[in-house]
Amino acid sequence: MQQLEREAGLSGGRSLTPESMRLMLFTDTLGDVNGVSRFIQNVGEQGHLAGRDFQIVTSTRLPVPEAPHITNHKPAFAMSMPGYANLDVAIPPPLRMWRDVKKFRPDVIHISTPGPVGFAGWLAAKRLGVPVCGVYHTDFPAYIDHLFDDAVYTKVCSDFMKFFYAPFDRIFSRSEDYMESLERLGLERRAMVRLAPGIALDTFQPEFKDDSLWDRFDGVSPTSLKVLSIGRVSVEKNLPMLTRIWPEIRRRCAEAGKEAELIVVGDGPYRERMEAELGPHGAHFLGFRHGDELSTIYASSDLFVFPSLTDTLGQVVLESQSSGVPVIVSDRGGPKEVVDHEITGLILSGENAGAWQASIAELLLDDERREQMGRSAHTRAARYSIRASFDHFWQVHFDAWAVDTERGARGPHAAPTHHEASSARHSPTRTRA
Repeated sequence: MQQLEREAGLSGGRSLTPESMRLMLFTDTLGDVNGVSRFIQNVGEQGHLAGRDFQIVTSTRLPVPEAPHITNHKPAFAMSMPGYANLDVAIPPPLRMWRDVKKFRPDVIHISTPGPVGFAGWLAAKRLGVPVCGVYHTDFPAYIDHLFDDAVYTKVCSDFMKFFYAPFDRIFSRSEDYMESLERLGLERRAMVRLAPGIALDTFQPEFKDDSLWDRFDGVSPTSLKVLSIGRVSVEKNLPMLTRIWPEIRRRCAEAGKEAELIVVGDGPYRERMEAELGPHGAHFLGFRHGDELSTIYASSDLFVFPSLTDTLGQVVLESQSSGVPVIVSDRGGPKEVVDHEITGLILSGENAGAWQASIAELLLDDERREQMGRSAHTRAARYSIRASFDHFWQVHFDAWAVDTERGARGPHAAPTHHEASSARHSPTRTRA
């Protein structure tokens, strides 16, 4: 009977359609204040609004949104990540998590992070014999290289990432640039898909601009030009370069009769040193900011800078442009792929501090050029809706499920289709009743 159902285009008695698929996403980061968490929360909300069978599973001590499609298991053990006091490493309760998996009976499992929760999802997919897809959100080998400058540590991390991602049916890359990085890890490009970028456009709009916001923060001038940096305050974000050049940028603006201030939103291991060095130079560190306040900070700033050399995409770059704020990003990593050079911002060599110093100062002193870039940034950001990103995300998972179901209908010894032949080497071992 099951064979007849499969041959008739059914899976477990259900029509094989995107609407009938059950997807379970495992993530180690959901309550953290970063672009990855916001993206996962956004796609979860889109799935809920679309009426899809989509469950997000995590295990964290941090607060997460309360929603019917989110399950947060109390960790069996948790500790702060070494070097990142505001980030947790949590070990999930395996039996409770497995009970949830069996109850939901996913057709496909998505793994968002290569941590303990992600590994639990990896094991569940293997045990169930269902397709597994995942996204390469964070370039951990590059982070290890920047933080420790130790080739052995970097190689160990690279080897683990290859081991973790190699069995996936589909590997989402946040950018074309990082497909090359994944290939250097030893992963096959045929399994990779560039995930269409997307943000909640309604949340980031120029209309949220409100200069009275700055009155909330001691020492911030309501009339100064604001250069904004949002993200983890850490060396792998190339913030030491920004720290070196900021005093001269501020001096040049002062000579032209304009006051410039640097607004840093976020936290991390480099914050204490950065704050000590830039405190006397008009830099203000606001820590984590959320919701409407974060949207207002974006829209009330004049220029967004993101010098990171290691980001796979940079959600904050999209959020800034949608808010009508021009951006400056480096020429390495994913952010450059969502910036139109000289139209919505600038793409500069991440290692050319002189170019960053001159370009930031020039844009701050050229109101007409900067404001035109901001208008263009807002207009062009409309290409990156979270709904379009979710639709692409869901379709790729459905395609993986459809291929897996077709394989089951033909039997385990059937010759592979052309599509299967290109991805079979990346599929986890299947066991079928």
